[in-house]
Amino acid sequence: MSINHSKETHYPAKESFLSSFFRSLTEEIKAALVATLWFCFLTLPLVCFRINANTQKIDYLWERLPKVAIIAFVATLIWRFLRKRLSFSHVKDTLDEVSGPPPDEARGPGGSWVTYLMAAKHKKLYAILALAFLVTIPFWVSPYVVMILITALIYICLGLGLNIVVGVSGLLNLGYVAFYAIGAYTYALLNHSFGLSFWICLPLGALTATTLGLLLGLPILRLSGDYLAIVTLGFGEIIRLVLTNANFTNGPSGIGGIAPPGLFGINLNATVKPFLVNLHLMHKDMDLNKVLIFFIMLLMVILTIICVFRLENSRLGRAWLALREDEVACQAMGINRTKAKLTAFAIGSTWAGLAGVVFASQITFINPSNFTFMQSVMILSIVVLGGMGSIPGVIVGAIVLTLLPEYLRGFANYRMLLFGLLMVLMMVFRPGGLIQSTRQVYIHKPLENKEP
Repeated sequence: MSINHSKETHYPAKESFLSSFFRSLTEEIKAALVATLWFCFLTLPLVCFRINANTQKIDYLWERLPKVAIIAFVATLIWRFLRKRLSFSHVKDTLDEVSGPPPDEARGPGGSWVTYLMAAKHKKLYAILALAFLVTIPFWVSPYVVMILITALIYICLGLGLNIVVGVSGLLNLGYVAFYAIGAYTYALLNHSFGLSFWICLPLGALTATTLGLLLGLPILRLSGDYLAIVTLGFGEIIRLVLTNANFTNGPSGIGGIAPPGLFGINLNATVKPFLVNLHLMHKDMDLNKVLIFFIMLLMVILTIICVFRLENSRLGRAWLALREDEVACQAMGINRTKAKLTAFAIGSTWAGLAGVVFASQITFINPSNFTFMQSVMILSIVVLGGMGSIPGVIVGAIVLTLLPEYLRGFANYRMLLFGLLMVLMMVFRPGGLIQSTRQVYIHKPLENKEP
């Protein structure tokens, strides 16, 4: 009788599990069908109706509708599955926080070597290997790849500069491209009018952008949130309109003939390039001036990472973090909000000015169309996509948003659609960015009293 009783209690449990599984699956399919019907109804004029230019009549393409319905149904099922999986992961993380981390034996066989590879003592080795790889890139790739990498490094520098303002300080700046334009036009005007070299104009461009950042920071000290975003957006448009209509900037025609950076007056393409090409160490079409710009940007990115990291872990960086969390509490703790905001705007604009000078020397021609509002959106997207306040996240975000469009030119007509879809997916599944910033936690351990 005991055996029969155990069987009677086992099968109902199994049946209840299967019934709940099929019930949830049925609900998901019903929800996906409803979403598919709505999607097909809303997109019906775009998918199935087409105006024939020759006959001036409407062609009905009903054969497209089943394909669109199948794609929408499958995409909806995948979307709902990912949403369920995300909710389960949140519950699991909450339970892990309550119960504490599992013991080493319960982490599986891969936990030991993964922990070993991700140890802090190996970070210097990884940095050295990555630097060696980047230094040797121009000697075995095409000139096109070098140009793309220069653009990626410029956007990394811009993203790290804006990360100080937006990610660390919490000040939404939608006119960051204005400082980028000021740096580029400073070098273009000084080089075109006075013949100043790149190395002299590099600090002057940074100084001009810094001064402009201070002038912008002074009138907006009392603003925050949406009001700050509107003012910075207007400031960026004002700078663009001034560059478009001013006579000294040559208006929309722009400034051309900008000299690339030199190296002690040596003509690199005439002296060094034949030697490297004969040894098969470089592509025959490579421009050594672009290689020099690549190394300049690589050095600038390394210095930017070091400076931003040191600033975030300094007294000023902690003041920026307090300003981001709560301005009222920040002021109540005795932090000078005026100084914190001004330094954030000034330091962030400095890196934009430096990147602008390098950008002008790279393309040797600039006009106001290079510095539109979409550039500010692009730089802000790098910060948000990578992770606000995260240095590795900003680097990854800049690489993703600059390299992928170049290598996916076959989808050029759908670039903005894919970009918007990527941002929506990130906001749903990774709201903190690709690599979220982690706060340093200081744990006070009481001293143990050792009895003699």
